[in-house]
Amino acid sequence: MGSGAEQQGCAHGGCGRGTARYVEAVRGLEGFLGDLRAQLKARTFQPLPSRRRAIPKAAGKVRYLGIATIRDRVVQAALKLVLEPIFEADFLPCSYGFRPNRRAHDAVAEIHHFASRSYEWIVEGDIKACFDEISHAALMDRVRRRIGDRRVLALVKAFLKAGILDEDGTLADTNAGTPQGSILSPLLSNVALSILDEHIAQGSGGPRASPYERAKRRRHGLPNYRLARYADDWCLLVSGTKVHAEALRDEIAEVLSAMGLRLSPEKTLITHIDEGLDFLGWRIQRHRKRGVGKRYVYVYPAKKALAAVMAKIKVACRKNTNQPLGLLLHQLNRMLRGWTTYFKYGCSNATFSYLRSYLWKEIVRWQERKHRRTPWKQLRRRYGIWPTEGGTRLFDPARVSAKRYYYRGTRIPTLWPSSA
Repeated sequence: MGSGAEQQGCAHGGCGRGTARYVEAVRGLEGFLGDLRAQLKARTFQPLPSRRRAIPKAAGKVRYLGIATIRDRVVQAALKLVLEPIFEADFLPCSYGFRPNRRAHDAVAEIHHFASRSYEWIVEGDIKACFDEISHAALMDRVRRRIGDRRVLALVKAFLKAGILDEDGTLADTNAGTPQGSILSPLLSNVALSILDEHIAQGSGGPRASPYERAKRRRHGLPNYRLARYADDWCLLVSGTKVHAEALRDEIAEVLSAMGLRLSPEKTLITHIDEGLDFLGWRIQRHRKRGVGKRYVYVYPAKKALAAVMAKIKVACRKNTNQPLGLLLHQLNRMLRGWTTYFKYGCSNATFSYLRSYLWKEIVRWQERKHRRTPWKQLRRRYGIWPTEGGTRLFDPARVSAKRYYYRGTRIPTLWPSSA
């Protein structure tokens, strides 16, 4: 039997060897790192199984996260520092997820940029259980192309094969996939999905085609295409017809099958830009501009994203009326600042105004439930028209000014020289 602190670490950080607090207070940081260093040098280090946690998703589905132990997270972070510069030199500009100096807004801006320039048919790709179904053999083959050190290769493979500890205590082997939630998983998923980036880049109608070659393909009725990918969410923009988009979708499905991955038939859609698509929380659609006859591609928060933040506001305002208003305002402000910071890079002013109205009504209802016998005029004198208490003022989404996020493309700075 281990100590109480070790058992607590088993409950919080995978299946044992202490929490970060236990390491700092009891074992000591230098001793902990010294033991890890000695095990790595002696090649006796063995990763422990990750503890699986089910996170609820929409429509009653769940996402499984793998929580590694403290010691495994330290080794994974060190391993990522070694591997990331090597693979970053090979990654292509169309990949934006979990990479330095890149963000979701870049992927959305690329779709907006090319959809405004005749790339009107879009394949909205959805990979079924991407993190759970990546083939270990195919992934290790791609890692071996750039890594020759057998110790590093053995360590990567050991993490892939470490196993999973379910919530009921059952230990299961991992024959495919990489646990979603670990430090190393985003990098390994990008290594696996770079097979898609390379296939599109090497295509005759891909980004490497010259303007003359693209014009020649258009004259011969052949498609040109571009890929924008954020982790396992991707869109293929096609300058051609719907038939071309369907053929490219089937081609991509065959490419991904080499990594053991499958496209979801229900969620992989082919959409025209006039119909619009939802991507990374944004709605991207072409509309006619008011007052003029021209049509432009607009980017604004998707209805699903707005409904999600409104649901959070509703839960916060109806959960507990015993707390002071200042505490509720603090909770809402923190959530709203993050949401509006992400969604301010688009045509979001109308959405922010609508959210402001909904937020004010929910706060007023909360005040009326808390002070059932107090007239509205007294509540207004006490808290003000725009709710304030104890120096804490309710965050106003409508005061956030929306702006355009411009497409950066290949101008995004890289930390390491690229060989792509």
